[in-house]
Amino acid sequence: MYHNFNKRYLLLFIFCCLGFTSRAQKSNRENSPYTRFGIGEFRNGVNTVLKGMGSISSAYSNEYNVNTDNPASYADLKLTTYEAAMEGSKRTIFSNGNSYNTGTVTLSYLTIGLPVNKHIGLVLGLRPYTRTYYNSQDSLDMPGLGPSIRGYYGDGGTNFAFVGLAGKIKGFSAGINFGYLFGTTNYSSSLSKQYDTANYFNSAFSKYTRIGDLYYKGGVMYQTNLTKKIGLRVGGTFTTQQNVNATKSEYQIIYNDYSGVTAMDTAVKNENVKGVITLPSTYTLGIQVYNAGKWAAGVDFATSKWSSYRNFGSIDSVVDRTMKIAVGGEYTPNATSIYKYLSRVTYRLGFYYGQDYIELHNTALNYYAVTLGASLPFKRSYDRVHVALELGKRGTESNGLIRENFLKFTVGMSLNDKWFIKRKYD
Repeated sequence: MYHNFNKRYLLLFIFCCLGFTSRAQKSNRENSPYTRFGIGEFRNGVNTVLKGMGSISSAYSNEYNVNTDNPASYADLKLTTYEAAMEGSKRTIFSNGNSYNTGTVTLSYLTIGLPVNKHIGLVLGLRPYTRTYYNSQDSLDMPGLGPSIRGYYGDGGTNFAFVGLAGKIKGFSAGINFGYLFGTTNYSSSLSKQYDTANYFNSAFSKYTRIGDLYYKGGVMYQTNLTKKIGLRVGGTFTTQQNVNATKSEYQIIYNDYSGVTAMDTAVKNENVKGVITLPSTYTLGIQVYNAGKWAAGVDFATSKWSSYRNFGSIDSVVDRTMKIAVGGEYTPNATSIYKYLSRVTYRLGFYYGQDYIELHNTALNYYAVTLGASLPFKRSYDRVHVALELGKRGTESNGLIRENFLKFTVGMSLNDKWFIKRKYD
């Protein structure tokens, strides 16, 4: 009965994943001007469980959930685990006393975790890595041109498809995610006369950057018992500075619009220029104490050296180094309760604070958020529906910049099944 039950869930999981992937490619339209800089906005790739507790992932491990942020945790998997999630977000952008709302619904992650044996775990995963979408206009008075409009537009992003492997010896485990980072981003700007006439030509500049290369992330973890019931985990991850191959195409177009007729001329055309994007080294360290099946609490610290970032040799508006600190925990009143469903629910709370890698007008962009979460169990199984809520702020209105108030809501599912189990009876 249990095996057939999970088979039906697996079919539903596969169809949902196909729908999620298709929709995610069309719905990534959350207008954020800060995504114009650097490589875009980094997506939070941790699973829904961790999002609910401040994304404290460096030292988190669970037998029935896949923590892809620290691949060393794969060695603790006990059952084959399928995970998928969707993320919805809403932002209110504040600038110069004005505000507007923007939002999107998109894929959060797809993951399959496989326990190869008692001490080795294997994971297959796909998740969005960065996103770019901005669409804004400025009015200005250009000398010799008069009232004009300058527009900025960009969209696209990158994704990471990977294979993860981890092994464990006594209390020490180590693992690695190794895969392919890929995607295309379009950056465009235009200058046009506000009141168009046949005597004036407008201009538009577009740059398309296509990324495609191997990428990796490593992790380590150590677990020990403090008492008979209380355990301790210490973990860390590392991503060294990596050069990612990319191809760039640039176009500058001159055009005019008058009486419905559009005339165009390509003034500059550079196609398929090969180069590299240098991504910085990143290191994290975390510690957690826990009572298995009852509660867990921890703290994480992360830092990245963004002064090494280069885009085809160019330096963008980035800081020298970023930092992030997160705290969070989870609590399950009674995981084995038969009659009280709410006692079997796992509740989570967390907080994080950090400095963004973008720096504009000599002003640092900080961000913070409070997080809430819960895991809702199915009857008589390890399967769960997970929900997480993040409520926070990014940026500032000082020095002509913008502030973003954001609300993110993630819904995920983890399904567990037994694979590679020998039959005891024929």
